[in-house]
Amino acid sequence: MLLPIEIILLIIAALLLLSVAASKVSDRFGVPVLLLFLTIGMLAGSEGIGGIYYNDPWLTKTLGTIALAFILFSGGFEMDKKDIKHIFWPGLSLSTIGIVLTALCVSLCATFVLKLSLLEGLLLGAIVSSTDAAAVFDVLRSNKVGLRGKLRPLLEFESGSNDPMAVFLTVGIISLLQQPTLSPWNLIPNFFINMGIGAACAFGLGHASIHIINRLKLNHSGLYPALIISLVFFIYGVTTFLNGNGFLAVYMAGIIIGNANLIHKKTIKNFCDGIAWLMQIIMFLMLGLLVFPSKIIPIIGSGLLVSAFLIFLARPFSVFISLGLTKMSIQEKTLVSWVGLRGAVPIILATFPLLSHIPNAEMIFNIVFFIVLTSVLLQGTTLAMVTKLLGVNVPLRAKRNYPIEFEHCGNINANLEDLIVPYKSQAIGKPLFKLGVPPGCLIALISRNDKFFIPNGSTTLNDGDVLLVIASKQDFQKLQSILNE
Repeated sequence: MLLPIEIILLIIAALLLLSVAASKVSDRFGVPVLLLFLTIGMLAGSEGIGGIYYNDPWLTKTLGTIALAFILFSGGFEMDKKDIKHIFWPGLSLSTIGIVLTALCVSLCATFVLKLSLLEGLLLGAIVSSTDAAAVFDVLRSNKVGLRGKLRPLLEFESGSNDPMAVFLTVGIISLLQQPTLSPWNLIPNFFINMGIGAACAFGLGHASIHIINRLKLNHSGLYPALIISLVFFIYGVTTFLNGNGFLAVYMAGIIIGNANLIHKKTIKNFCDGIAWLMQIIMFLMLGLLVFPSKIIPIIGSGLLVSAFLIFLARPFSVFISLGLTKMSIQEKTLVSWVGLRGAVPIILATFPLLSHIPNAEMIFNIVFFIVLTSVLLQGTTLAMVTKLLGVNVPLRAKRNYPIEFEHCGNINANLEDLIVPYKSQAIGKPLFKLGVPPGCLIALISRNDKFFIPNGSTTLNDGDVLLVIASKQDFQKLQSILNE
């Protein structure tokens, strides 16, 4: 019997509200928030206190695909192309060679422990090969821990670019299982075609999207989120229609669009952040509802063996091989090995064999869910401690909130940036009018001792003052040089 729409909306509202409130628990106690989302979904399920029966892999896969597209676009939108230049090749190696090596290693373990065929074991390995950087940084943020050097952009780039590879391998291996006469060597040209079309569509449609956003000049800023939704759907849909990798396309397009000068970029950025969180909540709630705890219990023993093999052997082996030619220290490589948290993507990919009616598909799904659960429990809860033990942690710089905002509109060549007056700067104690501030710089606000005030020409600077400056990139650099003298 179908429930009235009012009851359905009430249930959805309650689950979303509980999930949002759970984020406060994560912030306070350092518990991975995705674990809380999954727990809420499982408690609400048919074998939990909620008693909601849900067993629809097709709907889970469909909504999971949509959610993943927006999460990848948002992740790309946040990436700074300056960071990518320094970590591109290590990140690409991790998301290609690392994924293949992880899948191969796990397949050997799965065939021995789970008695799967080699292809079925390889399918399991491909499904659990991708990582979730959002979960990593959520745990670090809640523990007020940052990462030194290029570790953060490397992990972000790996996470965004290894999902398309994991999807490609999963779909490819399923096709080999369904068509035994098909040669595995066919995957190699298919890989280059799939990724090549995805990259080409990202480049073309990404730059086209920039022109669309800036030239439409919509009268209502609230329409820009709707425009972004349509563009993400269009980029993914066109790329997939052309047999390209839609997930790679939306991720790369997000990087291209996010690094461009956009009208209402602040509005778009806030929307991307918000929808990424909403999609994560929806994904984990649905996955929690989909799993039946009674089916997990019988595979705990074998699941622990496969999970331990993945965490302690397969992931470190693939990382150290993938990063073998880099100048990264052993401590940094070890940290990259440990932060290979598994998130929602493996569980979504585990619905692919269910829908394709692959032998042992249900066991593979349950094993994948258990691996994700143990990965989050073990790696997620110890991440901050391991970071400190390896000496790769730095204090997390708190994000400053200012009483004013600057929205880029039209062709104005300026941005709002903050600038700290260094200790022993020659500018300390001098009035602003004597500093030779570039004419194109507007010091709109000064933060001193957690208090804000509007400066004038006679205002003198103290060390540690935070200047809120509206200026072009060139003028901002000139002012920065003056303060650093």
